[in-house]
Amino acid sequence: MTGNVPDSLIPYDEIVQEALRAVVGRVLDQVAATGALPGTHHFYITFKTRAPGVDIPDRLLERFPDEMTIVLQHRFWDLKVDDNRFSVGLSFNQIPSLLVIPFAAITGFHDPAVNFELRFQAAEDPDGPEPHDEAENDEPPVAAPVEDGSNVVAVDFKRKK
Repeated sequence: MTGNVPDSLIPYDEIVQEALRAVVGRVLDQVAATGALPGTHHFYITFKTRAPGVDIPDRLLERFPDEMTIVLQHRFWDLKVDDNRFSVGLSFNQIPSLLVIPFAAITGFHDPAVNFELRFQAAEDPDGPEPHDEAENDEPPVAAPVEDGSNVVAVDFKRKK
């Protein structure tokens, strides 16, 4: 044996990322079914604003041309989830907005209440992402920082050549 690992003909990295995005969908579906977040759980969801299927107001797209983080905690409404996407109402600078976000556009999911985090690969832009400010929901939550990362699941597959 030479120790060289051949390139896989099975796209394991894509399969795993799709499965982990389904975790986000299942969590959001449970919240949608009950209409409320359980206990102190709340979510930071980061997504690519120009990914196929993303539908957000133009004013938010102008402010966040590449990536945006939203917070689901105190003030959200009409959370709807299907197999491929979710939609949610949020207020930005006291302007109500409806956002439609496919799970494939998500690059991060974080529940600070239990220090649980998922990170996903995103298609890399050869020019690099444009700098942006963090999203500011009307009532930003106070969250403890992740210190030990014990519940962090990072998905970052690199193929050996």
